[in-house]
Amino acid sequence: MSDTLSTTPAPARTDARTDARTDAHTQIRSGAGAVTRPASDPASGVSTRTIRRLGTALTAGALVWSASMFVFGPNAEGVGARVGDLTGLAFQLGVFALLTAMLRTGATGVTRKARAMIKVEYVLLGLASLWSLIHGIAPESIGSSIPVMILDVFWPLSMLGMFVIGIKVAAAGRWQGALRWYPLVAETWAVVTVPTFAILGDGVARWVGATHLLVGYAALGLLLARRPELTGATD
Repeated sequence: MSDTLSTTPAPARTDARTDARTDAHTQIRSGAGAVTRPASDPASGVSTRTIRRLGTALTAGALVWSASMFVFGPNAEGVGARVGDLTGLAFQLGVFALLTAMLRTGATGVTRKARAMIKVEYVLLGLASLWSLIHGIAPESIGSSIPVMILDVFWPLSMLGMFVIGIKVAAAGRWQGALRWYPLVAETWAVVTVPTFAILGDGVARWVGATHLLVGYAALGLLLARRPELTGATD
């Protein structure tokens, strides 16, 4: 009598593959449903708490500059000019927070070129912020210093740069729902306010500019604070 040896293959495990797929992706809930992104995606390492804080900073900066513009107008003199410059600086710091949220979540895309455009905007906005600080502290320096006068050019350049970034965020489609399009709404500030000032003057432009800040950047900050998951951030 001979012994018969038989082997039965072990059943294939599917739980390991399932776990691997789960670990490799992050589920992000939005109003339109779930968005799946790889774990290597820049947004997967950003917390919703961080985005909330950055959004709150943007709203705060927009509110104080808007209030100053309502009270003093965009071309005030004396104390009003200093208040306008320093509250404008607070707004610029808020925009830095917005750029940080965009960079960390890859809002303009994940390619080197897409991320580089935000870094270029950091430089433009930094030079514009330096002008705000100098003019707010020592407004008399504007007419006596050529470097400071040159810095003034970066104010409109930085705002036009934000408009371009708003277009790129909408085109990239990485931010979901209202946050895909609302940056473009907020960042039309320069293309709306500057022509208004040139055509209709200070009296009208102050109301247009101040109101646009509330409807645009302040509201965008609130969206970031209330719906941070739409950026791809996770808890």
